[in-house]
Amino acid sequence: MSTCKPGVVAHTFNLSTQEAEAGGSLSAPKGCTTFGITASPGVVVDVAHSPPAKKSITGASKWPLDPELEVTLQVKAASSSTDDQKVRISYYVPKASPIQALLYLTGVEISLSTDVTRTGKAGRAKPARARKDQSTWTWGPCGQGAILLVNCDKENPKSSKMDFEDDMVLDNKDLQDMSPMTLSTKTPKDFFAKYQLVLHVAKAKMNKVRVFRVTRGKLPSRYKVVLGPKQFSHRLELPGGQHSTDFYVEGLAFPDADFQGLIPLTVSLLDISNPDLPEALVFQDSVTFRVAPWIMTPNTQPPQEVYVCRISENEDFLKSLTDLTKKAKCKLTVCPEEENLDDQWMQDEMEIGYIQAPHKTLPVVFDSPRDRGLKDFPIKRVMGPNFGYVTRGPYTTEVTGLDAFGNLEVSPPVTVRGKEYPLGRILIGSSGYSSNESRDMHQALQDFLCAQQVQAPVRLFSDWLFVGHIDEFLSFVPAPDRQGFRLLMSSPRACYQLFQEQQSQGHGEAPLFEGIPRRNQTINDILSNKKLRDQNAYVESCIDWNRVVLKQELGLAEGDIIDIPQLFKLVGNSRGNPKAEAFFPNMVNMLVLGKHLGIPKPFGPIIDGSCCLEEKVRSLLEPLGLHCTFINDFYAYHVYHGEVHCGTNVRRKPFAYKWWHMVP
Repeated sequence: MSTCKPGVVAHTFNLSTQEAEAGGSLSAPKGCTTFGITASPGVVVDVAHSPPAKKSITGASKWPLDPELEVTLQVKAASSSTDDQKVRISYYVPKASPIQALLYLTGVEISLSTDVTRTGKAGRAKPARARKDQSTWTWGPCGQGAILLVNCDKENPKSSKMDFEDDMVLDNKDLQDMSPMTLSTKTPKDFFAKYQLVLHVAKAKMNKVRVFRVTRGKLPSRYKVVLGPKQFSHRLELPGGQHSTDFYVEGLAFPDADFQGLIPLTVSLLDISNPDLPEALVFQDSVTFRVAPWIMTPNTQPPQEVYVCRISENEDFLKSLTDLTKKAKCKLTVCPEEENLDDQWMQDEMEIGYIQAPHKTLPVVFDSPRDRGLKDFPIKRVMGPNFGYVTRGPYTTEVTGLDAFGNLEVSPPVTVRGKEYPLGRILIGSSGYSSNESRDMHQALQDFLCAQQVQAPVRLFSDWLFVGHIDEFLSFVPAPDRQGFRLLMSSPRACYQLFQEQQSQGHGEAPLFEGIPRRNQTINDILSNKKLRDQNAYVESCIDWNRVVLKQELGLAEGDIIDIPQLFKLVGNSRGNPKAEAFFPNMVNMLVLGKHLGIPKPFGPIIDGSCCLEEKVRSLLEPLGLHCTFINDFYAYHVYHGEVHCGTNVRRKPFAYKWWHMVP
């Protein structure tokens, strides 16, 4: 009989006479009908029989030799010396002395360990017999599997590279962005004279991960790269006895169309005892990491920092925004003129989200491919120590207005037909149908957003708009009841209804755009303009199409939606295809900072000393506990086809809910 291979805690074999006839090495002598087993105290013997049968025959602790019978030997602990555990097998032949065989066993403990229970602590490695399968990764509150962050911040402000773009560990802060992993071994002293351990990753994923081995010495030489884009395996030179080897693992790539996000790391034990034979695989242990997804934060999350540009025309706007951020108790960061190059559209340039592992949460800016005057702002002013960066592009195909991130929003958490989305759902604008003039968000951006898995995207129809962004007709605000929020949608229907009410009360000559030269139009002018009414009927149909999709995909009822009065007008674009833009400042394009709202001042008809549009919006939102501040953005933003939301951006508090607890 053969000896048990080191590194295997349990050894199972069959003792049937049929194997002897076939020449099997684990076989009983011919003529034997029964057998018995005795073992050292450190070995557990289990005899399994299928179908079930008695384990002994009359008069002795013997088992019948049967093709279905299996014997499993399990070593209780690692051996202190080679072959220190023994198993004696006695084969019984009728009317003859027993034939005995001696099996020598060596117990070896080899295991990789990391934070598979997602507690934020790596923990000690357990022997294989005491652990669950670490090679699988499962979702849900009872799931298991380790989590890996893409090390996409920049601890060294003077460096031009993100931390994962080099093969060095800068400092202890850099280590905090990585996941610890430990290899534990317990073997006889001379074990590694004949056996070797190899740590490895699949070649197809070697460019997605980097592993540092902790060695003696000072930073940065204390951390040696052993796996990564240039190396998929590493042979470990280890001493015998009880030993722990520490590693740190960093992610190099986010989930995407060609990468699910799962990275198994494996340690293999090889038999190298005979130099004339190929190395033989004896044992393997694996842990599987999932790269943490990039997560967006909705308007309902508390604000932490607001970003805005200073330009030649927005000094009053900045004063209003400063007051608003003070009320909301959040930081205000202003990009100076010399850095934004007259590109004031902060919302379009970037989207700020975060990544999270049990031990670390990291804000991450997603840089859009639009690359106008603000193209360097996310890299030079946002990314830094403990602030990560990700982008997609450049692309060989044309980048359109729909690739800017005013066209990228996320809903608050929702439940849809029993399916929970505890982190909300991403919303992206697209073309309603294909034509030569239609625009869509670039497929690479959509693929990236879908690959994150935790905020399943919903496609909306936005190509009917001149700019083409969904923030031109929708927004979310927090609410104390129902689902915890309201969806605000622009509504020409609500605007016409309001103006008709005012006309019936004798206010038909009240002008819009009071104080704006060459813009004066009265309520009567608006209501009698058939061309404008027809255009807004078309716009209403586009918005209603999105309304139906949002109700279906977010599980909303009419009571969850508030119609914000708004008119649009159709204008030509570069393709000669008429598109819609706001007729007066677009109030739904607002900045939401907790309960404080920065709303574009609409310059509506003044009735009894107040703007009737502002008063209508106050009546809709203030009962929810919200505070409305109307900000004049007319000359700095509105006349350039944007509003308050387009010109600002917000870093928000991450969700308390842990993404790995959900089931996509």
